[in-house]
Amino acid sequence: MQGCTLGKNGPALSAIGIGAMSFADFYGPTDERESHAIMDAALEFGISHLDTSNIYGMGKSENSIGSFLAARGSGMRERFTIATKAGIARDRDTGRPIFDNSPEHLTQEIEASLKRLGVEAVDLFYVHRRDSRIDIEDVTETLAGLVKAGKTRAIGFSEIAPSSLRRASAIHPIAAVQSEYSLSTRFPELGLVQTCAELGATLVAFSPVGRGLLTDRPHRADAIAGMPFLKTNPRFIEPNLSTNIDATAPFRALAAEMGTSAAALAIAWLLTRGEHVLPIPGTRSVAHLKELAAGADLYLSEEDLARIDAVLPVGWAHGDRYSDAQWIGPERYC
Repeated sequence: MQGCTLGKNGPALSAIGIGAMSFADFYGPTDERESHAIMDAALEFGISHLDTSNIYGMGKSENSIGSFLAARGSGMRERFTIATKAGIARDRDTGRPIFDNSPEHLTQEIEASLKRLGVEAVDLFYVHRRDSRIDIEDVTETLAGLVKAGKTRAIGFSEIAPSSLRRASAIHPIAAVQSEYSLSTRFPELGLVQTCAELGATLVAFSPVGRGLLTDRPHRADAIAGMPFLKTNPRFIEPNLSTNIDATAPFRALAAEMGTSAAALAIAWLLTRGEHVLPIPGTRSVAHLKELAAGADLYLSEEDLARIDAVLPVGWAHGDRYSDAQWIGPERYC
């Protein structure tokens, strides 16, 4: 499953990766055994990129990856490219998320991540959210220092604007920018897709199946009630939820007509957006992972793409992708 490279001159990546937030109960309870089964299946399907963060389950996701690597023995580390992130912390008094891009915080957190993962270095280290108190040039210098110290092989940012990417790239090569991108969230096409291609950064697309809306089994209200993030997300609050499920029904029908799953078709569409685009779906199910992996083998003709656009035209989704509280941190640029 050959995909793009990590940045201009980095290692080869599989066509899709795994968003390991799913290893940390984000979309429902899971355990280490299930996470290990996903990683075993990933290797079987040719998927070799893992994307995690220090804050996913407050270390649970990284611990699951670390225990997997340790259990599978010598040589397993080299079979994966591993990305992690830092920059989100908790206010000691309120418990609310705050952003910290200071050298002290980023250094402390990457060292803790390496310990949980059981590795000497990660392949990619992101700033998870920008700290507006610190110029991005200074943050990039901190990240460059972590490369020099041998703690990460490449650096990136999550949820930044194209203008910020240009400023950071003037200081040090930025290997990747992570952003939500799918048939339900297409704003990266208004500058980020193009700027990443121009500067040689991989665009890592999280939530590539629209947090489940672009699958054959979208989350219903009863399931969403147990998901803290989704139950406050505008697209998953009634009446938007029912409207969005109805709006995506023709897409599911089209996928079935084409002999594939909706999830695979959503992944295949995203892979047509540029050779530098890397989808990182998350899942707790090996069967679902198989569907997602199948998307990397689908060829879509211009006619196929036109049919997809006809059933899911730009702007079809009801509700913003984030609530007001969830919008704190990501950079808006259009």
